Amino acid sequence: MKYKFNGETKVCCGITLKRIEALESFGNVSKGDKGGWIEKEENLAQVSGNARVYCNARVYGDALVYGNAQVSGNARVYGNARVYGDAWVYGNAQVSGNACMAN
Repeated sequence: MKYKFNGETKVCCGITLKRIEALESFGNVSKGDKGGWIEKEENLAQVSGNARVYCNARVYGDALVYGNAQVSGNARVYGNARVYGDAWVYGNAQVSGNACMAN
């Protein structure tokens, strides 16, 4: 396991999101670093790769971030979207619907 929910929550678009916190160091993440916001464990891969959600970024619905993908800033990934490989979603970007982003 690479992260846990740290107890902080916020509501976005009627969905309760939970802030994550790193349980171990990996990539440029240090143990204890606060991450972004996800709705459920299924939104962010825990086992393989170094996928990360940072800052105020939000991932929810049936969206999934995995591989070495990064979501940061105020970016949102939601719906059935997939962000994977070495893709970066950042700033105010939004990935939604059935979109897939890979690099």
